Amino acid sequence: MLTSTVCAAVSAAGLAIAALTAYRKRFLAATRIAAYSLIPIGLVMTGVIDWVTNVVFKPTVWAGFGLLALSVVLFMITRRVERRRGLGGRKERKAAKAAKAAGPDAVAPAASVPSLGAGREVERSAAGGKARQGKESAPKDDFSDIEAILKKHGI
Repeated sequence: MLTSTVCAAVSAAGLAIAALTAYRKRFLAATRIAAYSLIPIGLVMTGVIDWVTNVVFKPTVWAGFGLLALSVVLFMITRRVERRRGLGGRKERKAAKAAKAAGPDAVAPAASVPSLGAGREVERSAAGGKARQGKESAPKDDFSDIEAILKKHGI
């Protein structure tokens, strides 16, 4: 009841100001002021003001807004944790699962030569320029870099 009275008074004052502005031959401004002044009484007549006052003064409504805010915060926390762990979104997890099911490939997707082939030989030939002579080196020589990594990590 009080809110509708206040809104009616605000609308009447706005229309009075619009009439004074129109009297001064500023019709565009007067029309704009009249449009703004009719908004409060229109809201009262449609029932929006009663709905807003019921929302503002009911504690259960505020509890509902609090639960909605908590839900949004929980969603944001889970997204941040997923990104920190490197899990990514749903698409990334689905692609990773599909790649894991396909199995490891010996050839890179864009490579024309198997990636397991000439790793050490290419490095040695580029470094020294000598061709390998005699027998191939022992298998323990091929795993020396892996052993160094494992020792570094204490395994």
